[in-house]
Amino acid sequence: MSTTAMVHVRVDQQIKEQATETLASMGLSVSDAVRVFLMRVVADKQMPFMLKVPNAETRTAMNEADEIVSERRGRFNKASELFDDLEKNSRK
Repeated sequence: MSTTAMVHVRVDQQIKEQATETLASMGLSVSDAVRVFLMRVVADKQMPFMLKVPNAETRTAMNEADEIVSERRGRFNKASELFDDLEKNSRK
């Protein structure tokens, strides 16, 4: 039988709780999921999902979203302004 090793990972408490709940609904523990992940990395010699670096436009949008969240404000003061903007941009 092979020996095992511990892997310690720091994650946000809320993410851990949500992941634990989600994985449990699939019949997996967090440890099971990490083992599956690492086995896929070894088998495929790559990440088991595609990682992409955001382009300049996406980074700008992400920064804008972070700013909106941190200031707890929206881009529009009224729903009608939002709908007008959506209408205008849907014609582009």
